[in-house]
Amino acid sequence: MTLLDRHLSFVEALRSAGLPVSLSEGLDAVHAVQALGLSDRETLRSAYAATLVKRQPHRPGFDHLFDLYFPALVGDPGHAAHEEEEPGRSDGPLPDGPQDLARFRETLVEALGMGDPDALTLLAREAVQRFGMIRGRGPGEQRWSSYNVMNRVSPDELVGKVLQGLLGELDDDPALRRLVEAQVRAFEGMVDAEVRRRAAEVRGPEHVARYTVRKSIDQVDFTAARKSDLEEMRREIAPLARKLAARVNRHKASKLRGPLDFRRTVRASVSSGGVPLETHHRPRRPSRTDLVVLCDVSGSVANFANFTLMLVFALRENFNRVRAFTFVDEIHEVTDQFVPGADPVTTMASLAASAQHATLWGRTNYGRAFTRFAERHPDALGPKVNLLVLGDARSNYSDLATDVVEQLVKDSRHAWWLNPESTRHWGTGDSAAREYGSLMPMVECRNLKQLGEFVHDLA
Repeated sequence: MTLLDRHLSFVEALRSAGLPVSLSEGLDAVHAVQALGLSDRETLRSAYAATLVKRQPHRPGFDHLFDLYFPALVGDPGHAAHEEEEPGRSDGPLPDGPQDLARFRETLVEALGMGDPDALTLLAREAVQRFGMIRGRGPGEQRWSSYNVMNRVSPDELVGKVLQGLLGELDDDPALRRLVEAQVRAFEGMVDAEVRRRAAEVRGPEHVARYTVRKSIDQVDFTAARKSDLEEMRREIAPLARKLAARVNRHKASKLRGPLDFRRTVRASVSSGGVPLETHHRPRRPSRTDLVVLCDVSGSVANFANFTLMLVFALRENFNRVRAFTFVDEIHEVTDQFVPGADPVTTMASLAASAQHATLWGRTNYGRAFTRFAERHPDALGPKVNLLVLGDARSNYSDLATDVVEQLVKDSRHAWWLNPESTRHWGTGDSAAREYGSLMPMVECRNLKQLGEFVHDLA
């Protein structure tokens, strides 16, 4: 494979992973590589990153793919490093007996204590060669497993020994413990990277990228998000919430003008001989509208509900007032949970505990939830109130109460529905997305990218 082929494959892999790379940006990367040369790998990485990566959440995926298409080394480095201690050794796994494991763990303790990244990188490569190979494979079919390495080496168990060597007889230092634990996490990441490098040599970088590169956080589906993803999503939601509030509260240019400012108009007419060619107006007093959020918290959209409640938490400071309601088949107001200064994590846990109030029979029933909302909270909506519905519109074939929903939309200033399901599933099975979508704009919102597009397209 030529360098140009490698470049084209790398750019295509970035696009497949969700990084927006245009043709002109690919050409910019080529010019940057030509100017900086290929002598230093990290300089090459920086050249590609500077020309192809636009947002920080995309950087981990970029680094992952760069290591696959431009590996730090090729082949097996383990035997060269141990050739002197075992002269004449043929190609194959390094010894991994109990004594070899004990010596390796002692060396790893020293490297963790020193915090030397270069030493940890070499040890990660050796660990994969010694303890990561899956037995029973023929030549050219080798497979390695990071699980095998972690199971044998157990670096988590070495934290205490590292601290003992650093502190001696002194009491445990929490800050130092966190530092050592971070070194252990870094070592585990190096092992994973080495396993991927070896797999890419055997099966090709395209195959490894297809199955191991995780999408950037803005393209992870809410319904498939892990707990670690939710915290990162919360950081991305805050700026989107501010944009959403700004666009919802935006007036048309012709409506931004307040009443005529007669004094300023007369003063301005002096320059035109007393003819008021341009009128001046007093600025309109800034105002913020209200927002009512109805959120489905049933099990089928549990992760999406967690995300949407975080969105409400972020929106509360951008509207004059935010009222939040959760439902499965019974409506339940949770506005009191979103108080200024509250901890989002505590709030989410409290809402999860109170979700039982939003269900009567345990089966999602949108029609009943909308009807109960209209009956119990007739004053919630009005000409200055925006309505936002969050859910998958799957109502278990129950009555949809479309007449009630139509009236709710009429009573609102604006109304939108964000649906975490793909549009190709709308109208299938018990989905009422088509029926509700005829009453208010329904938008596919499976990830942060689509949420950003929704905010951007708001009129």
